[in-house]
Amino acid sequence: MPQKRSLIINKLKTYISEQIVHTLNRFDLPLNEFSLSPPKQDDFGDLSTNVAMTLARAIKKPPLEIAKNIQKDLLENGLDNIKDVTVTPPGFINFIVHPSFYQNKIKSIIKDGENFGKDNIGKGKTANVEFVSANPTGPLTIGHGRNAVLGDTVSNILEWHGYQVTREYYYNDAGKQMRMLGKSVASRYFELLNKASDFPEEGYQGEYIIDIAKRVLDKFGKELDEGDERFLTEAESEIFQQIESSLKTLGISFDKFSNEKTYYESGAIKDLLEELKEKNLIYDKDGATWYRATATGGQQDKVYIKSTGEPTYRLPDTAYHKDKINRGFDLIVDVFGADHADTYPDVLSALNALGLNTDHIKVLLYQFVTLIRDGKKVKMSTRKADFVTLDDLIDELGIDIVRYFFIMRSMNSHLDFDLDLAKDQSDNNPVFYLQYAYARICNIIKHGDERGSTLIDTFDQKLLNEENELKLMKLMCNFPVVMHNALETLEPQNIVNYLQGLATQFHKFYGTCKVITDSKELTQSRLGLILSTKIILSTGLSILGIGAPERM
Repeated sequence: MPQKRSLIINKLKTYISEQIVHTLNRFDLPLNEFSLSPPKQDDFGDLSTNVAMTLARAIKKPPLEIAKNIQKDLLENGLDNIKDVTVTPPGFINFIVHPSFYQNKIKSIIKDGENFGKDNIGKGKTANVEFVSANPTGPLTIGHGRNAVLGDTVSNILEWHGYQVTREYYYNDAGKQMRMLGKSVASRYFELLNKASDFPEEGYQGEYIIDIAKRVLDKFGKELDEGDERFLTEAESEIFQQIESSLKTLGISFDKFSNEKTYYESGAIKDLLEELKEKNLIYDKDGATWYRATATGGQQDKVYIKSTGEPTYRLPDTAYHKDKINRGFDLIVDVFGADHADTYPDVLSALNALGLNTDHIKVLLYQFVTLIRDGKKVKMSTRKADFVTLDDLIDELGIDIVRYFFIMRSMNSHLDFDLDLAKDQSDNNPVFYLQYAYARICNIIKHGDERGSTLIDTFDQKLLNEENELKLMKLMCNFPVVMHNALETLEPQNIVNYLQGLATQFHKFYGTCKVITDSKELTQSRLGLILSTKIILSTGLSILGIGAPERM
């Protein structure tokens, strides 16, 4: 990931920091590290620094005295775009930005449109984002849904910053789960023929298995033997088509599909084992093959191949990631469920042991989803097919709500997906609230057009001096910083929170400031303000993959 570059993005902070340094130099004061950030209380200004407190011990003076001296020097020498500098106990120096700084940004937003704030950090760079990667053993669940939306939104964030992104889906098609799928379909097939067949103890249940068995019967007739590979191949193909269809409904498509079997067939896994053996990183014990994780800093060694001959995920996943590294991506992102927390460090460890650089691999772990209906947890079992599918959820709620709810909480937090809230058509529903703000802006602009108040380029932004106007402008000016932070963390929730705050402030503005007024000049200025708000909302919603309806 690129190093933090917030000072480049936030030019005003850079400028103020430089002026503070100049003041310290004029007083021959030591240059200690200091912070410059928005204060907890809006009354204290737009930015606040603790520089006086960092100096107090070194120069043995009260921080309040130091702060007042720095304040006096800054004011005497003048600060561009700063209306005033104040001091508050115990020694904070506060900067009140001149309204013109924010006012002038309105026309920039309108001019740049969806490109406002883009820094092109990723221009000329490539990124691979692996997500979903569900084995084709059944329909996608709500857990897979969270993975899908997170991965797609992370990809959108990277693309917005200039990266060329490859969306990749990797699935295991060579293990026990797939064999169980084939046996499950075979058993239902023979049941349809009224032939005795023991359903496997760990088999997959549910109507979808019976439906596949019926289509196998229609396609191949009654002549299939119990061990026929077509039970598995047909099931895998059909389920995978369903998976792709579900994802397409959510607006998600992939550039590349990879599967475990190809790494066995190509000899990549055999070569990997030989490399690890040469470096004395694998050994045999109790009929199993072990990876010597303790030799690379791990707490204990890990099984690569079970005594049954069945490989654990660590082996093919290492071969797969070796391949991804060799493809030369500048950034590799893996979106995994929390159940991968114990596995992926071993994969990275093995890659490092082989001399491969993994610094550009970023693993995103998300917590699982609980469905809540009528205030109660909906019990689900994947194996028994007793679960709500992703398609069920989309059918019940719609695409926008599903996508929003999956990313409205930090991926580090467990997600309680409240169905009652999701279906609520009031302001209590965050999706409704956000989209309504956009639709309301569209309606106001349309109303202005109908009254002959069409926005012109020469509107006077200096007329926007009301408190809620300034707060709205400040939020919009912060959009580039929000997007940069989203790139740093690859956490879509940052954008969600920002857009909710922007919508809230717009509604406050609308409640106190009439847009279409008797004053032509003021009307033009406020139309410019809400148009810029519309642009930011539209850009943010697009990155999240959520629609921006003009009417609700």
